Amino acid sequence: MTSRKPLVCWFQECNKDSVEEVGGKCSSLGELINAGLRVPPGFAITTSGYRQFMQEGGITRSVHSLLEGLDERDLEALETASKRIRELIENTPFSVQLEDAIAEYYRRLSVQCCVPAVPVAVRSSATAEDLPGASFAGQQDTYLWIRGVDSLLTHVRKCISSLFTARAIAYRVKMGFDHDKVAISMGVQKMANAFTAGVMFTLNPTNGDRSVIMIDASFGFGESVVSGEVTPDQFLVNKVALEILKRTISTKEICYTVDPITQTSQRYEVPPERQNVQCVTDKEVADLSQMGKLIEKHYGRPMDIEWAIDKDMPPGGNVFILQARPETVWSSKKVQAITEASPNKSAMDFILASMMEGRTMS
Repeated sequence: MTSRKPLVCWFQECNKDSVEEVGGKCSSLGELINAGLRVPPGFAITTSGYRQFMQEGGITRSVHSLLEGLDERDLEALETASKRIRELIENTPFSVQLEDAIAEYYRRLSVQCCVPAVPVAVRSSATAEDLPGASFAGQQDTYLWIRGVDSLLTHVRKCISSLFTARAIAYRVKMGFDHDKVAISMGVQKMANAFTAGVMFTLNPTNGDRSVIMIDASFGFGESVVSGEVTPDQFLVNKVALEILKRTISTKEICYTVDPITQTSQRYEVPPERQNVQCVTDKEVADLSQMGKLIEKHYGRPMDIEWAIDKDMPPGGNVFILQARPETVWSSKKVQAITEASPNKSAMDFILASMMEGRTMS
């Protein structure tokens, strides 16, 4: 007799082989935690939990009916179907079993973090998201600084419904993905109270140069960087020496951070005297780069990483990885090996190429 798949599980119980149960994002978080990276704790509502919600809520058949025969080019029909499906999902209650499981894991996470009703990010983690060769990342929603069980349950439903945005439906139709085969998991992760946050690529995303790391950073939560609302500070770092090769300090006019009264994420204007100040220290850039190298080595490929520096934590233990996914543009292109036999290649060329590929010289 096979054991029943869990409806909820901790991140550390997940790894790279857990995509079918917890999607790309949550499986990656579990992989990072088990590899020893500093990741805020949390749990995943599994694809089994998603399917139970859809089936026991009695909405699976209605969703199928609304999706049937949609054309990716008919924007009006896509928007209409999306709106009706999302309203249906967001107004459907969880079963007592699933609601109790989510509430209990949230209680235990709050105890673990020593914070009553710990603030969390609720992140979608679709089974076809963050996979090499797929571009589902960012098609579902993320909600920041969610506190309390009732608000958590509401935003988990919103995350589920974001699997059926018009954009996501159109993309699946265009790419030939069966709607039934794309399930969603929701990651519930302790919020890093970010002083600064951003993204990091373990190559140069503008030209594919794998000898460098590129870091984009801005004040507050990383939402302003990911959404493109702010031009971030940018650092190009030598991957071997971890030296900053180029720094560009931008005017950062807005940021997202927590409102102490409402305890919600809000958009604020950055004071004029801070707008042109470098938002991370050189030491933090080096720490981030080192973590980026470790993640790239673990996965064996260039990575796209989201990170935050938590202002509630002491220096040296305040840099956190929020998620990591394979870089899909340059890493899919064939790299010309410098080690190919050629009369114009020197021994130093071979040594440098070996260092960049992580091979041991013997």
